[in-house]
Amino acid sequence: MSDTHLSDTRCSEFDLPESIRQGLDDLGFTHCTPIQAAVLPLALAGHDVAGQAQTGTGKTAAFLIGTFSRLLGRTEPEQRRDNQPRALIIAPTRELALQIHRDAEALGRHTGLRLGLVYGGVDYDKQRRQLGERIDVLVGTPGRLIDYNRQGALDLRGIEVAVLDEADRMFDLGFIKDIRFLFRRMPRPERRQSMLFSATLSYRVMELAYEHMNNP
Repeated sequence: MSDTHLSDTRCSEFDLPESIRQGLDDLGFTHCTPIQAAVLPLALAGHDVAGQAQTGTGKTAAFLIGTFSRLLGRTEPEQRRDNQPRALIIAPTRELALQIHRDAEALGRHTGLRLGLVYGGVDYDKQRRQLGERIDVLVGTPGRLIDYNRQGALDLRGIEVAVLDEADRMFDLGFIKDIRFLFRRMPRPERRQSMLFSATLSYRVMELAYEHMNNP
């Protein structure tokens, strides 16, 4: 979470799986930041969320808790294929993807969920192999995700939770067509939970949200 700008809302107020509570305890988190206090009631109830939040506000923990809770509260589909992750977190840059993955490892260490990470500039074949190992939560950058999807190494038809972080930067970096490509290969919005976070909820960001989310 964050040691600064905490709200009066305690983590213990939420009905979280015990394995997530253990992760929070390990990290010494007792109170929510304002964005966490606003997002978690909606995310834990299964609603789609479009949140305005800057880096350093605790938004990563908010969507990780929501994602982990969703997966832990649902039975894994019997027909799931090895290359079908259950959740996808899309980040605009390699650096942000790495940070999200590190946070996910720390927070989710007791959950038993398998985490994966794909981004450009590193061992292509090694990342490709991990996609066939029944990853539960995959963190990645748009270009590399699309490459693997087009090759058949990554199947997005089983996505139960989709998270788009720093949506405004996706526009700034020219990734928005890639994002639409990825969303169109997932189940329809009403069949998955989606969360979007952006430093600004501009018209173009909200247009994207309403296009690919279910009443955010």
